[in-house]
Amino acid sequence: MRKIFFVILSVLATSGLLAQQTKKDKKEEHRQKINALIRQEEEGVITYTKHTAFGFKLTNDGYGGFMEIGRAQSITKSLLFQLDIAERKHTKEDKQTNQMYAGPSLIFGKINFFYPVKLGVQQQILLGNKSNKNGVSITANFGGGASLGLLRPYYLDIFDTTSSPVQRKSIRYESADSNIFSSSSMLYYLQATGPSFTKGWSNLKLTPGAYAKAALRFDYGRYNEVVSAIEVGITAELYARKIPQIVNVAPRNLFVNLYVSVLFGKRK
Repeated sequence: MRKIFFVILSVLATSGLLAQQTKKDKKEEHRQKINALIRQEEEGVITYTKHTAFGFKLTNDGYGGFMEIGRAQSITKSLLFQLDIAERKHTKEDKQTNQMYAGPSLIFGKINFFYPVKLGVQQQILLGNKSNKNGVSITANFGGGASLGLLRPYYLDIFDTTSSPVQRKSIRYESADSNIFSSSSMLYYLQATGPSFTKGWSNLKLTPGAYAKAALRFDYGRYNEVVSAIEVGITAELYARKIPQIVNVAPRNLFVNLYVSVLFGKRK
C-alpha cells in the first residue's frame, strides 16, 4: 500500500512539474513573439497576411457599422473587402414629441427610412509605419463597389375619426391620407405618433446603385497583431432612382458624405 502511495505521489509531482514547464514555455514563446513584433515594427515590416475587423461610423447625415476582411498583397499594399450598413437621415428632419399622447416621437414630413447597404473592395497603401510599438501607422484607402438602398416606408399611427367608434390605424405617405404628413395641425388633431422599429419592413423597396470611397486610416494598435484604428474619409453614392425622404423636398439620387469611424479587430 505504501508503494502505491509513493507511485501516485511521484506521478502527481511529475505532472505538476510538466505543467509548470509547459506554462513557462508558453510564456517564453509569447515573450519571444512580442519581441519579434517589436523588432519588425521598428524595422518597418508589416507582419500579417490577413485581418478581420469591425467598426462603427458617424457620418454628417447618419450612422452605421461595417465588417472588413483584409488580405495583404505586399509589405505596403492590402486589399480590403467591406460590408457596410447604415441609416441615412435627411438634414431637414424635425423630430417632434406630443406630450399629451403616449407613443414614439414622430418626424414631421418623413416619407421613408433610408438604409444604404454597401459591398465593395478597397486598395490600402501604407504611407507611414509605426516608428515604435506605441506609434501610429497611416494608410490611404480608396475603392468602391455596389450599393443597395433599402427604403422602409415611414408610418404614422393616428386616430381614424371617420370610423365609428374611433379607431387607431397606421398610414404611410402613399395612402389617400398622405396630406396629413404635411399638416402639423392635422397631426396634432389626430394624435399622431411615430412608428415602432418593427413597422414597415414588409413593404421594403430596393434601389440599386454604386459607390466610391477614399479615406485615411490611423492605426494606433500597440502591435501589428491587433487592429485599433480611427478612419476619416469621404463617400459618394449614386442610385438608379431618386430617393424620396421628406415631403415637399426634391428627392435626389447622389449622396456625398464625410465620415469618421472606429475599428477594432485582429490580424494573423
